[in-house]
Amino acid sequence: MQAVEATPIERELILSVHTPRYLDLLDKLSGLDRTVRLDNDTYANPWSYEIARLSAGGTIRAVDAVASGTVNTALGAVRPPGHHAMPDHGMGFCLLGNIALAARYAQQQYGLRRILIVDYDVHHGNGTEAIFYGDPSVLFISTHQQGIYPGTGAINDTGVGKGVGFNINVPLMGGHGDASYAAIFEQIVWPAAIRFEPELILVSAGFDAHWDDPLAGIHLSLSGYAHLTRELVHMANQLCGGKIAFIVEGGYNLDVLSEGVANIA
Repeated sequence: MQAVEATPIERELILSVHTPRYLDLLDKLSGLDRTVRLDNDTYANPWSYEIARLSAGGTIRAVDAVASGTVNTALGAVRPPGHHAMPDHGMGFCLLGNIALAARYAQQQYGLRRILIVDYDVHHGNGTEAIFYGDPSVLFISTHQQGIYPGTGAINDTGVGKGVGFNINVPLMGGHGDASYAAIFEQIVWPAAIRFEPELILVSAGFDAHWDDPLAGIHLSLSGYAHLTRELVHMANQLCGGKIAFIVEGGYNLDVLSEGVANIA
């Protein structure tokens, strides 16, 4: 593996996804000497914005590595995660929309016209969805457990305006596992990706859909996760010259998280 050092994302690029007012708030919180809760799940201390900029910057370096042809597959092992971050506020432990920022960067820096984002975190990537909900240049596909945080991701939420059809949600009841996910990838993700013809694939890789994760009720195994990884890498090899980057999202059993990330690497 080639190690790539994360560098802080610049404010100008953050503004391609987030509002100036929200960034001003994060700047202000950085100057305080205490921890502030943004909601019941999300907090910021004086160092949080700095670390969030490094986390998002790590995803940018991952995109650079694959888009420039230095590598085919990249892994962004970053914290805090990002797929719940909305344009104007943080949510669900997320301050900045890491993978959304990576997609916008790929479009701006490399002129990519079609980017596929696959999110297999157990929680719906509501922030990523909100950012691209009307954008036909990004196909967003999310598999997630229905009825848990953040309560979004209905199957009939398919986009708005020119983005209709470019947002695919696959909500699942608790108990689904390896066989269900394999079928979803075969019958939904693959056909959608083939129609879309992406130039880059980005993956919100959450390991909280594992059967032993404490926050949800999906029953993926590590072997099931490894199958999803192989399918996505194969998809990238077939559709976009192997260009794919996995960005770590949730995962609250640390043994599962470490093994899952190692399987990607």
